[in-house]
Amino acid sequence: MTNKPLTIAFDAKRIVRNATGLGNYGRMVVEALARFAPRNRYLLYAPDPGRTELRQRLSALPQIEFRYPATAKHGPMKALWRSVGIRRELPPDIALFHGLSGELPFGLRRGGIRSVVTIHDLIFLRFPGYYRLSDRLLYAWKLRKACREADRIVAISRTTKRDLTTLLGIPDEKIDVVYQGCDERFKRRPEAAACDAVRRKYALPEEYILSVGTIEERKNTLLILQASILLPRAPHIVLVGRRTPYTRQLERFAAAHGLADRLHILDRVTNDELPAIYALAQLFVYPSRYEGFGIPMIEAAWCGVPAIGATGSCLEEAGGPDALYVDPDAPQQLADAIGRVLSDEALRRRMIDGSRRYVLRFEPERIAAALSETYARVLAESERIELPASKNR
Repeated sequence: MTNKPLTIAFDAKRIVRNATGLGNYGRMVVEALARFAPRNRYLLYAPDPGRTELRQRLSALPQIEFRYPATAKHGPMKALWRSVGIRRELPPDIALFHGLSGELPFGLRRGGIRSVVTIHDLIFLRFPGYYRLSDRLLYAWKLRKACREADRIVAISRTTKRDLTTLLGIPDEKIDVVYQGCDERFKRRPEAAACDAVRRKYALPEEYILSVGTIEERKNTLLILQASILLPRAPHIVLVGRRTPYTRQLERFAAAHGLADRLHILDRVTNDELPAIYALAQLFVYPSRYEGFGIPMIEAAWCGVPAIGATGSCLEEAGGPDALYVDPDAPQQLADAIGRVLSDEALRRRMIDGSRRYVLRFEPERIAAALSETYARVLAESERIELPASKNR
């Protein structure tokens, strides 16, 4: 691979539309590359400009250029453009295309365009009961197609890499593990005034256990309530996340076990308010049965909150050795862990200090370097493949 600047393209639909999840990942990746691999040119292809406040997070960086369809698209034509039209509008000097959300446009390999795809998780295969059949079939088709098309695959955790090899038979050597980080706002300690304002706005109790994430069955939030009734005195529990039908199950359990006044559900928290909610918590608990990575564990570490996660997926990778971990089906284990953290100040301090050191490995500079290595492998493999053909001409 040459050392000349590269032109790298990305599917940016999620970047301009999604404020959380895949949108955060895409913005984090592109910003890290623009900052720490600034000689390259980064083209972001989106079917429309999306949300101004999301797009503006990247538009000021000179290495980044947003690209939209040559002619405006509407309805299903936007999806068709992402699948087919993008390839036709890529510039001739394109080095490679990176699909950030488990998808790639059709025909890249046929058109001689190298590609990388990021796979976040295989939850729909591990826990099919959480998805409709039609969604599972569509996700599986897109995933298999992207993995076949891509020259290399980026898995966001060792857990995701393991699932790709065991569930889909992807060769281990085709997959690079490149972790992701959290938003920079979690790395700045909130001012006391901001914390006071957030506490008043949401009527937060003086002491509480926090959990963050969509309130759905896979997140296993009921385990926190089940553990709480096993403690000598049930703590206040603050849940931050989008409500789903599973939320009613939690509310019914709380009402039946005298926890109604101790369960606080916040579903309209802004990104700017979330660091203060973390910082005010005594403890963060994330009992999810399965995650592709588990960014809230990293957010908690940066905000100086000790964390307890669940075993069984990748949370140990995100939280590191100084967090505690429990069986996702063991309320007594979680109750014991909560009791230890809340009663042992020396343990709390070790967990906080150790976790903050651990999450330094998820800094943007390291992520940009790892992705740059993946791109270099793709282009080096391309040169090795093409050399013999050129000799035979």
